[in-house]
Amino acid sequence: MRKEGGGRKKNTEKDPTLQTDLEGLIEPATRGDPESPLKYTSKSIRVLEQELEARGHKTSHQLVANLLHGMDYTLQANKKTHEGASHPDRNAQFEFINRDVKKQLRVHEPVISVDTKKKELVGNFKNPGRQWRPKGKPHDVNMHDFADDELGKVIPYGVYDIDRNRGWVNLGIDNDTAEFAVESIRRWWNKKGRRNYRNAKTLTITADSGGSNSYRTRLWKVELQRFSNKTRLVIRVRHFPPGTSKWNKIEHRLFSFISQNWRGKPLITRAVIINLISATKTQTGLKVECVLDKGKYPTGVKISDEQYSKINLERDSFHGDWNYVISPNIN
Repeated sequence: MRKEGGGRKKNTEKDPTLQTDLEGLIEPATRGDPESPLKYTSKSIRVLEQELEARGHKTSHQLVANLLHGMDYTLQANKKTHEGASHPDRNAQFEFINRDVKKQLRVHEPVISVDTKKKELVGNFKNPGRQWRPKGKPHDVNMHDFADDELGKVIPYGVYDIDRNRGWVNLGIDNDTAEFAVESIRRWWNKKGRRNYRNAKTLTITADSGGSNSYRTRLWKVELQRFSNKTRLVIRVRHFPPGTSKWNKIEHRLFSFISQNWRGKPLITRAVIINLISATKTQTGLKVECVLDKGKYPTGVKISDEQYSKINLERDSFHGDWNYVISPNIN
């Protein structure tokens, strides 16, 4: 019988600094070594083996792997969690929007959530996701994602009717501007909203803080004023705080289901995209309509102080930059 303490000693016992040096290479900041030679390189076990040997340690790639597992390290991908600095009034704004939306829905006034889905290349390009096909017969797509000069890209701007669980997508082919955003809302109102809400006096819009419907964009408010004047609706706008776009209902009530419906399917033509969006349905009753918008929306449009001063704008006492009302002009 081997006496207690017999046998080969562990490498970490024979080489007390081995584990400390390894951890310093994996996470330089944790070990107070911001100048680590591996700070900007791939940290494979063979690279770690070479670097440890350069520091005088006798090791192997298998030993490095065993040590890492023993230190509770695993291979992991990046995880999207950071959305930037959190605004101190973030939760208060969420609660404000929630109360306001519920109040409007109780009196049967329309409430919509709006946003631009990411631009999509049109053509025989790879689309993330998988679809059922005969074994060994995947859909062949282009090797490179170079935009087609004729088909270009499309810009899906969505309008989600919160009360009716209905989606509307205006498929633009030019630029994602504030003019395009309001035109998308105008098209929804003329085709759907006006008929579904015949007695409406107001329209509440919940939107992100950035992009074409940014609260900082003068053109957004000017175009909303024109829309208000035309429809005689009081436009009530509620912006989500910066960095919280995923809380906008359109993201998880509409866009996520559109992405699921066309996953793995090349968006080869505009007609295919329109059909895929329009075919999006859920068991909870979501239905979607999509139309093509061939309009031109130039970028760089400047709004003068005089034009801006004509907006019939009333800011709320709580964060008037995020919460405001645009009423029809009298004249």
